[in-house]
Amino acid sequence: MTTKKLYGKDLKAYQDIDLEELLAKLTDAELEELHTELIDPDDSMVPPSNRCRYKTDKLPTGPFDRKKLLQFLEKKAREDKDWEEAKPYLKEIRGKVWKPKVEDKIQVNEDVRIETEWDDVLASATEAELVDLAAILGFYGMLNQVQYHQAFIEGKPQGETVSGFQGVAMYADFKPFEEEPPNTTDVEASLEQLKANDPKLKELNLNNIKKISLDTLCAFGEALGKNTHLEKLYMANTRATERVARTIAESLEKNKTLKSLNLESNYISGHGIIAILEAINISQTLTELRVANQRPQVLGVRNEMTIAKCLRDNSSLVRFGIFLEMRCPRVLVNEYLQRNYDNVRRERAGKELVLPPVEELPYYLKKKSEAGREEPEKKTEAAKTPDPVKKTPQPVKKTPEPPKKTLEPPKKTPEPVKKPPPPPESSSEEESSDEDESDSEEE
Repeated sequence: MTTKKLYGKDLKAYQDIDLEELLAKLTDAELEELHTELIDPDDSMVPPSNRCRYKTDKLPTGPFDRKKLLQFLEKKAREDKDWEEAKPYLKEIRGKVWKPKVEDKIQVNEDVRIETEWDDVLASATEAELVDLAAILGFYGMLNQVQYHQAFIEGKPQGETVSGFQGVAMYADFKPFEEEPPNTTDVEASLEQLKANDPKLKELNLNNIKKISLDTLCAFGEALGKNTHLEKLYMANTRATERVARTIAESLEKNKTLKSLNLESNYISGHGIIAILEAINISQTLTELRVANQRPQVLGVRNEMTIAKCLRDNSSLVRFGIFLEMRCPRVLVNEYLQRNYDNVRRERAGKELVLPPVEELPYYLKKKSEAGREEPEKKTEAAKTPDPVKKTPQPVKKTPEPPKKTLEPPKKTPEPVKKPPPPPESSSEEESSDEDESDSEEE
């Protein structure tokens, strides 16, 4: 068995060496050099101050000055020599050199091609003829709308189940439609007309004008409250927000002439729509309201039910454009609109109207009355008419049953409660009480 040696000596010779004695013989410079050589800079368990090769043993010379410190570090970095590398740099190429993969060429035998009598016909065919041929062969992806309609709707014989492509229609070019012209309404002039209550201004169209500021839109809403001639107002796709909706709602409480309002494709939430409906219920003059396609598409169950409740108290709205997600409020809204539409027919025929029920003051009118506003006039006939949508259950006649004899526990007579003596009264009261006692004794 071969013995292992280190520096020419057997390993067993180093087992009896006293390390503390050897370290005591070393100088400070040798200990510092040994310290730097033995510590692994990649060992995370060693403190960073010991792992760093650069050490500062100089005592502080004064207060901290960042500018001087940076100048000193730049100067020292330029003057000091680079540290010697443990392993000199050698340019070596390791691994394999990448070479692009050469793909095998596919040989195409041109002799395999078969010529037919239809090659010249297909080469000289127009696009319309090719589409007609696709319709005959059943290539549905190349069909236009006219051919598809002829094949699958009009081309099927009635009373027979036929599979496959059964219709042939001629090729039809696409019909381009011209774009709508931009809205050329003068915003500033229209606003002045609205504020001046111009009798010629019956209809105002601001649709698709996105350059109107929010302050200007609010000005239109404020001017609407004092106007008595405008009947139709269109503000679709004008980037109107909740603030604009609140302003319009406040003006609708006073306006009695507006019949149609369009606020589609804006940024109005469910609370703004509810505010407009509550204002409409005060005036009861608006017949058409469109608020569909808003940015917050989901209104929420509570808002949708509140919208249905507002329409229950409305008797003028006939057309209402909105998207409701829940089935219950959607059905209620349709029924209330049908009720109002029937009232238009009843009024034309001279029949009695079915008015909405007014059992008590609605919650949005209670807020107005508490704030000091005037309450609207209550219709006595409306209070008597029931809600036509709600189905009142018919009373069920029950046969009278004989009374059952039940054993009742004996009733306990309540004990008299002792009242405390009354407090002493004034002197005048004492005299009157004494006279009453004397009169009672004489009697």
